[in-house]
Amino acid sequence: MAEPLRGERAVVLNYLAHFRSTFEALCEGLDDDQLATRSVPPSSMSLLGLLRHLAAVEYSWFRRVMERRLDRPKMWGKDEHRDADFDGAVADPDVVAEAWAAWRAEVEFAEQWVDAAPSFDVTGELDTPDGRIDIELRDVLVHLVEEYARHCGHADLLRERIDGRTGIGS
Repeated sequence: MAEPLRGERAVVLNYLAHFRSTFEALCEGLDDDQLATRSVPPSSMSLLGLLRHLAAVEYSWFRRVMERRLDRPKMWGKDEHRDADFDGAVADPDVVAEAWAAWRAEVEFAEQWVDAAPSFDVTGELDTPDGRIDIELRDVLVHLVEEYARHCGHADLLRERIDGRTGIGS
């Protein structure tokens, strides 16, 4: 049995890495049409949509919130259209390649940002209905664990619908 992880940093970052790799594994081996397959009407959810959504989430939390650059536009045109990441997830090789490249770039940026942070006490700036507030890196990372865990559940169901595969290694 492996030694349990110790400390906040190790635990949180290990869970986040696990869910990121789980999501990626649930998408592997699928073609453009399969990645863009929608769940059930009227939902626009697809694995490709989730990939684009998670790239946008990583981008927003680190390039906008943690860098205190809320003036940056949201990814995929989400400033104009809330569901642009899902609605724009079409079975086009260029769209798929762009989504993978964006997700990988944003995950890499986030990992480097976290590695350079002196502690989880570092704050970013978050827009709320009541105004801008400071938010700690630990809050962002725990939110990302929750976000990926929820969407890995969605991805598992979508993958099962596409080819019957469930979980990792099934």
